[in-house]
Amino acid sequence: MTKQEIDPEAGLRLSAPELEVARAILVHGPVSRADLAQRLGLSPASLTRLGKPLLDARVVLEHDLVLDGSVGRPTRLLEIRADAEFFIGIKITGTQVQGVLTDLRATALDSAVLELASHEPAAVIKTVAELIEVLRGRENGDTHPKVISAVGLSIGGTVTGHSLVGRAPFLGWRQVDLGSLLAERTGLPVSVENDVTALVAAELWFGSGREAPNFAVLTTGAGVGYGIAVHGKVISTPDSGLGLGGHFPLDPQGPPCEAGHRGCSTAMLAMPSICAQVSTVLGRELDYGQVLDLGRVGEPAATAVLLASAAALGRFIAAIANLAMVNTVVLGGEGIELYSLFKDRVHEAVVADRDPEAGQVTVNIIDPGFDQWARGAAAVAIQGYAFSRSAAL
Repeated sequence: MTKQEIDPEAGLRLSAPELEVARAILVHGPVSRADLAQRLGLSPASLTRLGKPLLDARVVLEHDLVLDGSVGRPTRLLEIRADAEFFIGIKITGTQVQGVLTDLRATALDSAVLELASHEPAAVIKTVAELIEVLRGRENGDTHPKVISAVGLSIGGTVTGHSLVGRAPFLGWRQVDLGSLLAERTGLPVSVENDVTALVAAELWFGSGREAPNFAVLTTGAGVGYGIAVHGKVISTPDSGLGLGGHFPLDPQGPPCEAGHRGCSTAMLAMPSICAQVSTVLGRELDYGQVLDLGRVGEPAATAVLLASAAALGRFIAAIANLAMVNTVVLGGEGIELYSLFKDRVHEAVVADRDPEAGQVTVNIIDPGFDQWARGAAAVAIQGYAFSRSAAL
């Protein structure tokens, strides 16, 4: 093995400039050398020198010749070899641990779910470790376990230092050093992040962020989550994970949330609140799918609640665009079907709360499946540990 080939136990060791080239190819590839040099502000000679270790180790691959419009002559596009490394992303909820095995581009290759028997940290860590072993060996029926470069965990709550869970309401946790405990249990590098922040990280490298370095992510489901990326960086503070976007005022005539805030984003957009409103009017217990079904056929009570929620969603999107000055908002979470069902009402509300001369707000949708939450956790691991177990991109 040459010194630049990948040692699965140690990772490919790269200098900081080489890592920056690899990161740019990973995020923007397939990409021409001319485009890559322009993005990084490098001369052709410098790019050739920095890219050589990546090509020699086959971490970066060259495609067949194509016509490069920027220089007017054929060129070979560069792309990261997706199977150069493997990662595991796991989303921890109050009832389950949901995981995916991904390649270097955060493409889900396999997924699995295990139920939690207890919220005790030791029991959760034991279940997570079991899920890691399941995912290591299942992809394509492999009989040889995958070599995993790192594990990412996402959780609804506050996280500091990519390890310490300060508060996780769904688990009843306070000050649990989840990252260190799992790393000790598995021997693998572990990154822990708030679940919405992890989704922003995934979008930054592998989604909307490839074209829009400034964007927001808004999730609706059991609650409401909000995160943002500015100038190609995820914005994270000690308050990230407190759910501060969950009580933004949207409708003074709306229902109250459990904290008593009338018409806040949780009251207007969270699935339990929407279900409770319709169930109260109709006198029977309904789940979210049933409420949406009633809305599709025009049942008056369900339609009225859903239209009000759709208008509130539009107002929230407009507020995010106005205050954060971003023109791309990514919607995700289990409650996102509201947008699909009443898209026109949402956009009417966005336009009504925007300056007529303001730029158009682009709304992108994340698949609501649980894989996306786990994939976000994998993206955090990729960003922290790709190509080297000691060097971060």
